[in-house]
Amino acid sequence: MDHIQEKEASRDGYGQNLRLSVFETDRGEEDVFNEESPDSDIKYKTLSWQFVALLMISEIVSNGILSLPSTLAVIGIVPALILIIFLGIFGLFTAKILIDFKLNHPSVHSMGDAGYIMGGPILGEILTSGTVIFAIFATGSELISGQQALSTLSNDGLCSVLLVLIFAAVTFLSSLPRTLGNLSWLGLFSAALILISGIVGMAGAGANPVQGRVVEVTMSNSFFEAFLAVTNPVFAYAGHFMFFILISEMKRPQDAMKAAWCLQGFATIFYAVFAVVMYVYIGNSVESPAFLSLPPKWAKAAFAIALGNFLISTHTMLGWTSWIVLCFIAATIAFILAVALPIFSYLIGITASLFAAWYTYGLAGFFWIHDTYHLHGGRKGLRDRPVGMILAILTILSGAFICVAGTYVSVQLIIDAYEEGIVGAPFTC
Repeated sequence: MDHIQEKEASRDGYGQNLRLSVFETDRGEEDVFNEESPDSDIKYKTLSWQFVALLMISEIVSNGILSLPSTLAVIGIVPALILIIFLGIFGLFTAKILIDFKLNHPSVHSMGDAGYIMGGPILGEILTSGTVIFAIFATGSELISGQQALSTLSNDGLCSVLLVLIFAAVTFLSSLPRTLGNLSWLGLFSAALILISGIVGMAGAGANPVQGRVVEVTMSNSFFEAFLAVTNPVFAYAGHFMFFILISEMKRPQDAMKAAWCLQGFATIFYAVFAVVMYVYIGNSVESPAFLSLPPKWAKAAFAIALGNFLISTHTMLGWTSWIVLCFIAATIAFILAVALPIFSYLIGITASLFAAWYTYGLAGFFWIHDTYHLHGGRKGLRDRPVGMILAILTILSGAFICVAGTYVSVQLIIDAYEEGIVGAPFTC
């Protein structure tokens, strides 16, 4: 283990002093943006915690709400609500651990950096590759959401491939700003859009309740059907892989937990209310995305408002030429995957299971164990914190379970789709 210097630092919001480590390694533990010169053309540390909260909401809530009512249609209102609330609390817990890890290691800017600290270059490359893969597939998922919105607005007047291409081009252009500070006000606009679109969707459902609808408090299903439905709220909270990037561009990283509270509080309440209202008025016939279950005029209004939210992307530090090229490559790959792979929607589930399960849930346990071991006396530090150790292990196991079960369900869906002949051809409308 490299030599570690420790210094006392106060962390706002918890009223206690924590040991922050400064590792003297080849990579260094200086703040990732600490060396920018005063006359630098690009300023990175510009975000307040309020705008970080808005960007988190824009990135994570997004179209995650649209699949939640279908979860209630499979397992019932009560189990689904319990699950949504539990996952919101669990997501806040893992966010706390990730934020602590970032504050303890200011050089961390991505999951790859965190992996390097915990396991060296190999783990660092694994987590970096996973982040890139998951980000590209998440972009592809947004492209599909954009295509669904445009198809609804155009009454299916254009080929879906063309609609995906249009949305991909707009996504590419919106991703060109190189710092999140350039998107801070856009984050406010985007968060407002997803909130308003949800309200419009609920109003549409309430004004046009489905006659003879079936609403269940609890329902029994096979493990496969139940877990398939459960993946909707599980991955609706996915997005923790963005935390390190967002915190790196904060004026005061110590305020990051305030943003996490806002994110999880908003997401949990909004998810619960939206899912229940849509399900109660539509019943077990509710589709995913839920807006497709609305009458045409209401569906168009809700999708039109939500459309802008689907364009929020991520950013990093590179030269302009390299940055534009990489944005174009990422958008192009996402477009090709979305239209060339008939099973792309199923592959999104696989990538979410393989990576988001760990980035949002499981890795937090490893982060806690790593820092407790190295900052609090090794094995003795772990033994002195039995509750934290148990929670860390359970967090790791939960990530592993979601990863394995989610992958199994996604693979089985692909097998079933081919057996039922519902898999289309590449590049078809």
